[in-house]
Amino acid sequence: MSQLMLCNLANTSTAGNDTNNNASSSMEDDDSYPLPTIYRCRAPIASLDCMEEFNGSTGGADSGIHCSTTQQGTKEQLLTSCITSQSQRSQHPSPGIRYRNLGKSGLRVSNVGLGTWTTFGGLGGCTSEETAEAIVALAYDSGINVFDLSEAHSGHRAEIQLGRILLRRGWNRSSYIVTTKIYWSTKSEGRGLSRKHIIETVQASLSRLQLSYIDIVMIHKVDPMCPMEVFFLEVSFGINFLEIVRAMNYVINRGWVMYWGTSRWSPVEIMEAYSNCRQFNCVTPIVEQAEYHLFYRDKPELYMPELYNKIGVGLMAWSTVTIGMVSKPDECGVSFLSRSSYKSRRDPLTPEIRERTMDEEPPRKPSDKLRDVCALADRLGCSFGQLAIAWSLKNESVQCLLLGASNIEQLYESLQSLQLIPKLNSSMMLEIERILDNKPSRPPMISTLALR
Repeated sequence: MSQLMLCNLANTSTAGNDTNNNASSSMEDDDSYPLPTIYRCRAPIASLDCMEEFNGSTGGADSGIHCSTTQQGTKEQLLTSCITSQSQRSQHPSPGIRYRNLGKSGLRVSNVGLGTWTTFGGLGGCTSEETAEAIVALAYDSGINVFDLSEAHSGHRAEIQLGRILLRRGWNRSSYIVTTKIYWSTKSEGRGLSRKHIIETVQASLSRLQLSYIDIVMIHKVDPMCPMEVFFLEVSFGINFLEIVRAMNYVINRGWVMYWGTSRWSPVEIMEAYSNCRQFNCVTPIVEQAEYHLFYRDKPELYMPELYNKIGVGLMAWSTVTIGMVSKPDECGVSFLSRSSYKSRRDPLTPEIRERTMDEEPPRKPSDKLRDVCALADRLGCSFGQLAIAWSLKNESVQCLLLGASNIEQLYESLQSLQLIPKLNSSMMLEIERILDNKPSRPPMISTLALR
């Protein structure tokens, strides 16, 4: 009896081993189970279609990137040589490029993206399409996979030029992400955010970009953002959220758009749109594009993390100090800061608290803070713009920071700021906080009974 049991156990173990061997052999033969690859000292690419090119590349992390600063010659020769070197070298991300999910969606974006305001037009924009193509190519070869467009800033010209560049380059469509915005303006012909205006704008953008689909379409709100307490009284604000979410759900179902988001919306407006999406079974927004830099921190640091945890809306930040107006270390002035950062807002403090704060020392001027930050950047051996980029990326809520560039040198300089992030340790961040002295905090709770 015992011998029979031992034989059965032996047969069972043999069968189990055969089953495991067959399973392992089938996994080795199946291409759907690739062997894991360990990337050392660099981030993996976001697109799986380029994984084979990644495994075959053996060049250093800096190969070919210094073409804009090391080679001598005229500007035309520099552009030609840089474009040629970019087409010859294999794709690899620059040091510091990381990829994260945008919001709680499955879309993976690079931690920095290319904002095309200064590249294709707008403030200090390029007039040469060859220069713009060199900037886009350098961004793509460096690992950036997000290209942001805006009808409000660069108009239709940006979409047309980017479409030509993408068509000439012939990059795999799954290896880059194109985002554009629907311009909301009461002065334009397509007034408001009607279903007709949204659908026609998406179709026109597809035609100009010469793409079969757009990755993210954002509803751009261009009017100034009111204080938070006003939205509870004026939540409608002339915008029909239900019509917006149904129109965006329609273009997504047609396959013209993959995701949708918002730009410069208030937290209350985003929650209102999300509630309408859940109520009527529509696709919810995945991203909010907001301003964020050293001198404007309230919304990204106070309200966007809460929206991410509650409804899964991510943050794509843009900064006025990184869109191309500051390119030299010695150009430290307050003229490049956005006016929205210093607009007068309603004072949320009660009269008692206001009287108590009047006895304190007056706050430092932004120009004084900026001078101290520039001095700190000199100590670190970087420019003010590089320090601003690295500081913004230290915030975990920022999943993608849009950079601007009007030439190759400026984009390269901005990319080098990614290597500055490890230097911003806790002590350095505390020193920056001491200089800025503008850490946002929620206003004190006010009882409605006490106001009666």
